[in-house]
Amino acid sequence: MIPVSVLVGKAVRAASRLKGGGSALPGLVVERMDPDFLASMLARIPQGVVVVSGTNGKTTTTKMVVELLESQGLRVFTNRSGSNFTRGVVASLVAEASVTGRLSADIAVLELDEAHAVHFVRQFQPTYSLLLNVLRDQLDRFGEIDTTAGFLNTIASRTTGTVVLNREDPRVARIADQGAAQAGADVAYFGLAPSLRRLFPSDDDMRGSDEGVVEEASPAAVPADALPADVLLTAVEGNRAEFDVLGQTLEATLALKGVYNIFNAAAALTLVHRILGDRVDRTSLLESLANVTPAFGRGESLTVNGQDLELVLVKNPSGFRLGLQSFDNSSCATMIAVNDNYADGRDMSWLWDVDFDILRARGVDRVSGVRAADMALRLKYDDVAYGTVNEDLAASLDAFIAEHPDEPKRIFCTYTAMLALRKELARYTTVKDFS
Repeated sequence: MIPVSVLVGKAVRAASRLKGGGSALPGLVVERMDPDFLASMLARIPQGVVVVSGTNGKTTTTKMVVELLESQGLRVFTNRSGSNFTRGVVASLVAEASVTGRLSADIAVLELDEAHAVHFVRQFQPTYSLLLNVLRDQLDRFGEIDTTAGFLNTIASRTTGTVVLNREDPRVARIADQGAAQAGADVAYFGLAPSLRRLFPSDDDMRGSDEGVVEEASPAAVPADALPADVLLTAVEGNRAEFDVLGQTLEATLALKGVYNIFNAAAALTLVHRILGDRVDRTSLLESLANVTPAFGRGESLTVNGQDLELVLVKNPSGFRLGLQSFDNSSCATMIAVNDNYADGRDMSWLWDVDFDILRARGVDRVSGVRAADMALRLKYDDVAYGTVNEDLAASLDAFIAEHPDEPKRIFCTYTAMLALRKELARYTTVKDFS
């Protein structure tokens, strides 16, 4: 029997694509038609479901996990569109399922927004969960940072197999004794060598440091050494990384840029080893890791008029700080685009927790987005020179490209600004469609 919900969902998807509509609309329609659709479809996947959540790095880490598992011969279902709400997962199921409702997948790897993951795990219990970090983000939506930690704890409490935790984040590491213990799930950790901790401050470290980079681990992070990590990131030099994987040293040069992405790789390696155990072929695993490219807008590099143009997503103080520290900002033209739409978080006060000193030498060429004036004011207080301030993203992008024809370019942008800029960039170059 052909499921009516699948056919209707596919019809809605086709119609919405013709009209340029959102990728999650089919999921919303199917959810209302058949509330059990999500659970019934996922229950058919033989090796279970993975949930990836946390404040920073969900999209890129999910992409890494998917590609690493595929390198090991598994067929992986994932919500590639980047819609990390439950309806986005349903929309992806509709898109990937055959008209008879069959899904060709051995395992599912799903990126989920922290709050919506709670709704998801109440409908369907994941086999594995990977919980990355808890940082200040969209506090107007979540209320406080401990609320976000509570969401991740709930995900762990519903996980039936293994919970993978960031041992360097005290709020995440604590979940081992809370939600994971409640579920009776196995716990695995990924972490950092002590010498690298200064590059990855926790939220508490960040607020206590004038420079945003702590010289020593904070007291809250010290017990991390007592937690046995399956995978440790032990060295970083540019894009080259060294990992201790279950006692074996592995090296890889990644296509991904940014120290935060390299730490995400440690998380992905931990999860994949827990899923596959002794079946892991580490040679093909490292080859796949080296070839993972950025998820859309997360350090995504496009070519415009023969020059590189990078989009770097920034959505909270930690992400912006790490983004600024991860790239050479002296050798390219820079634009910052800040919106305050719902998906960005309406409260932009977090911009005052970011140190922009690193941009002082070259300055910022253009500032745009709904909150362009606020961003310009923040730069002014850090003595960073800036050029034209214009809320109109399309006009700002056109001028930015025209004014720097022979230079590489980088745009730091909030989520909805990134989506709008990608749409405008399609006038200049090929932009991959993730819908």
